[in-house]
Amino acid sequence: MKTWGKDIQQTRRAYRIKQKQLADYAGISERHLRDLENGVIAEPALDEKYEIEHALEQLIQYAPPVTPTAAGCRNWGRLLRKKRRAYGVTQQWFALQLGVTVKYLRGLESGEIAVSYERQDEIMDALERFNPEIEPLSIIIDYVRIRFRTTDARHIIEDVLRLKMKYLAQEDRGFYHYTGMYYIGDVCVLTSSDESMGVLLELKGRGCRQFECYLNGQGRDWLGFFRCCMNEDCVFKRLDLAVNDRAGLLHIPTLAEKCDRGELCSVFRHTEAVKSGDMRHSREENKAIMGHTLYIGSRSSDIYFCLYEKAQEQLAKHGTPLTDTETRNRFEIRLKDDRAYLAAYDLVSNERPAETVFSIINKYVCFVDRDDARPQNEWPVNREWERFIGGQARKIKLTMQPEPFDLTKVKNWLADMTAKMMKTVQIVERGKGNDFIGDLLEHTELNEKHQRIIRQMGAPVEEIIT
Repeated sequence: MKTWGKDIQQTRRAYRIKQKQLADYAGISERHLRDLENGVIAEPALDEKYEIEHALEQLIQYAPPVTPTAAGCRNWGRLLRKKRRAYGVTQQWFALQLGVTVKYLRGLESGEIAVSYERQDEIMDALERFNPEIEPLSIIIDYVRIRFRTTDARHIIEDVLRLKMKYLAQEDRGFYHYTGMYYIGDVCVLTSSDESMGVLLELKGRGCRQFECYLNGQGRDWLGFFRCCMNEDCVFKRLDLAVNDRAGLLHIPTLAEKCDRGELCSVFRHTEAVKSGDMRHSREENKAIMGHTLYIGSRSSDIYFCLYEKAQEQLAKHGTPLTDTETRNRFEIRLKDDRAYLAAYDLVSNERPAETVFSIINKYVCFVDRDDARPQNEWPVNREWERFIGGQARKIKLTMQPEPFDLTKVKNWLADMTAKMMKTVQIVERGKGNDFIGDLLEHTELNEKHQRIIRQMGAPVEEIIT
């Protein structure tokens, strides 16, 4: 969702006005302006907002033209072509990443097509993702489900997860046939009195990011945590390893087309490409921008791959502009049962995450380029796929992207599902001289579950971990 600060930032950049220049003119610190533009600080008071907007209007009057001169376009185009070639990026591939035709990109590089300074900056930023000196890939843990052979939930929570029991909310219901659960945010521990079921830990994507906050506070990482779990003779039920692609090395629509053309060498017999408009579980207004997804392997098997356009997903789900999403695409390896355990064991024993991840990918898939002059087993490996697989040699690290537990998910649900109806009720009741919504909130009593959520939100990580 675009904010006031983001509007200021985009307008400022469009006219090539420096952050310090606007801050000085508005009488505020550069750091304060940066926080406003990045959404760290909410919208300022009306008088401060007026001062910043007025300062920006004044500076725009003396700013250079929004579109550079013909000579400037030629110079910028030459620089673009020189950097693209130095990074080893073909015109065809870079045009795909920009969403333009090769002819249009040639026009940019020759200076025949003029674009604004802001667009020039966006294109250069996109090219910089291919800078060989900047690692474009990272590996994260994106889903964990582990069963422990005990019914002692306190032991798992306090000695394995190392969280204080008093901060976890409890409910007498669960899922996967479990009868109860403890949770803090999206970190969920399911319980049962049945010894054969034991205690189940489930961390989905958001839960993994939240749990990383606690791991950081404990001075641990995922490998240390997995070792601790294995010492409990645990059973890995599911493990998702994800490769984040910030450079656009993977172009999902192109890879889907290669599958259709028989240019995928794989032991898997099943592939499924899902286009934007075909997303079954998306709201109608979001379908067109959800991006493409490619499944390789059967989703009912104990191993399959999911490749999707992460930036498009964030745009559709949260309104995050494509330029503000660091990860362009994601390659997920989804493992169950024995395959999940073997991958976890390989991670902790070898401590070479890139080798673990890319050896799994290499074992099952390879994209090639059709060459009818040769037998299929001699078709050359696709160049862009080769660059992606080259991550194994670059020794990419297993990274953490900790995000603290907050109420963003709940607030988004309120905004999407209930806000309009609540406002409707409020207007109708106010017409009758009533304040139904205010009275409802005032007389609603919070139970222990909700009181504990308030305590969770107010407690620093240092208080929650053991």
